Amino acid sequence: MTAAIVPFVTAASLPVRSREREWSPGENPDLWLYRDRTVALLRRYSRLSIEAGRLPSLLGREFFRTHVTSYHMSTFEDVAIFVRDMERSLEQLDEFGQELIAKLVFLDHTQDEAAALLGCGRRTVGRRYPDTLDQLSEILLAGGLLKPMPEPKPAPAGDLSRG
Repeated sequence: MTAAIVPFVTAASLPVRSREREWSPGENPDLWLYRDRTVALLRRYSRLSIEAGRLPSLLGREFFRTHVTSYHMSTFEDVAIFVRDMERSLEQLDEFGQELIAKLVFLDHTQDEAAALLGCGRRTVGRRYPDTLDQLSEILLAGGLLKPMPEPKPAPAGDLSRG
């Protein structure tokens, strides 16, 4: 009898869904406008995933239940869909970007503390964090989790000539 070799598959060994093209900072200069809304969505995701009985996927076992407030969506299904959609969006970030989000948003570390925990310089965190938020904002906009801001309306031509 021969034994079949079955590979051990872990989440780390699975390929991350790659985007159709690589993301480059500065391609869409207006993404900075969404940073606060993106952080608010991340905090909401963290809160709702804990209330639904799951830890946010980026935290693993290092999370302790603190700062949990009650928030109610219309149904449990809405919460489950939102949590899963956010997880899929976060999976599209590179590993360092995911670690930055986990340390700075979910665990509420300062940038100095995050740099020490990640073993990199403070300037690296300060440079990469806004880029990571912009990349995530673009992913959330494409996925419909973040609504685009309305385009500004041009001023009527007659208003400029009055004085």
